[in-house]
Amino acid sequence: MSQPDNLRLGIILMVVTTFVFAVQDGLSRHLAAEYNVMMVVMIRYWFFAAFVISIARRKAGGLREAARTSQPVVQAFRGFLLAAEICVMVAAFTLLGLVESHAVFACYPLLVAALSGPVLGEKVGWRRWAAIAVGFVGVIIILQPGYGVFDPAAVVPLMAASMFALYGLLTRFVARRDSTATSFFWTGTTGAVAMTAAGVWYWEPMVIIDWIWMAMLCVTGATGHWMLIRCYEVAEASAVQPFAYFQLVFAASMGVLVFGETIRPNVALGVAIIVSAGLFTLWRERQQR
Repeated sequence: MSQPDNLRLGIILMVVTTFVFAVQDGLSRHLAAEYNVMMVVMIRYWFFAAFVISIARRKAGGLREAARTSQPVVQAFRGFLLAAEICVMVAAFTLLGLVESHAVFACYPLLVAALSGPVLGEKVGWRRWAAIAVGFVGVIIILQPGYGVFDPAAVVPLMAASMFALYGLLTRFVARRDSTATSFFWTGTTGAVAMTAAGVWYWEPMVIIDWIWMAMLCVTGATGHWMLIRCYEVAEASAVQPFAYFQLVFAASMGVLVFGETIRPNVALGVAIIVSAGLFTLWRERQQR
């Protein structure tokens, strides 16, 4: 397959992946409104871990090869960090809804750029620093601090974005010595262990219809991760990453159409600024490479 075809397929996979993840977020919002967040994420991770293990067993070398790493502490911390980030983000869905949670979370590529210096030792030029500053102006416009009484809940998705940015940087760090399959294995298994230890204390019975929604949540999670891996196999990450912003579009549409949320003018303006700054940052990173 030629590179243009690879890129085209990669873009299609990324757009479809963002739609699947948006559906997953909608299911998470519904279930977390009815049950404890820790329990919902725990069950989701059980299925995720089973999916990761089944993938690893089919690879050459099996589970032993997938688990082999020279940096187990960093790998385990990555898994714990992602599990905690998912809990925080799902909690944000119940507090703010899908629209405003994703509006703030959209700043995570800017956080990745800002933290790449201290975490990975990468050089961040003045153009990217300017884009980061502009992007955070967009965040401030969305949060509206000082406008009436500031809602502390608005900081929750910002915390999730910070955690996800650090997770992304640590993923790049471990990739210097570990394969994608190894990082994927550690992400699923350590996250499942952490969530089981934390979530089992919050177990509560679920009605049959919600078990159906939970099954759909697990399936969309596994499907989304598989498609994302496939996307990065057929095209360069820097080329398809800008299309990840479609998740914001899909999630906002679901928030409005399914959950009756509204898009305030300041949120729309802030998102436009953040996405523009994020796309510029991704473009500069690709130019540097």
